[in-house]
Amino acid sequence: MGKTAPLRLLAQDAEDLGVISAAMQDAVAKVGDITYEAKSRLLTIAFNRYCWEAGGSVRVRSALQLGGVMAVQARRIRRGVRDAVLEVLAVTFDPGEAPGGIVTISCAGGGDLRAVVECVDAVLADVSEPWPTTRAPAHEE
Repeated sequence: MGKTAPLRLLAQDAEDLGVISAAMQDAVAKVGDITYEAKSRLLTIAFNRYCWEAGGSVRVRSALQLGGVMAVQARRIRRGVRDAVLEVLAVTFDPGEAPGGIVTISCAGGGDLRAVVECVDAVLADVSEPWPTTRAPAHEE
């Protein structure tokens, strides 16, 4: 297991968000780890991120925060079940009235979380030391 520095990524456009999306692939979160603060316009999600950049076999506790969020919508996510687990597939941006649009966090099983944003303003940060895992993500061919 290779030692890597904690990730600290900032996204201010769709291209930057693609880098965050790659880092978040196969991250897992519980529904209870999703917080939307409407007054502050912040959406924060804590999750266990699979460290592809470390050669795999490690996870780290990370947080994704989106700023300038005007609304959040969930589709096919069991919002009332705080222990329900979501597996992140991708994070994408669909432009709307510039510079705003919709950031979509797509999850395995067809669910997604959509945030209507004023602009792309995302931060991904590792918040713990990595730990070994024997559960590697598996993808169908």
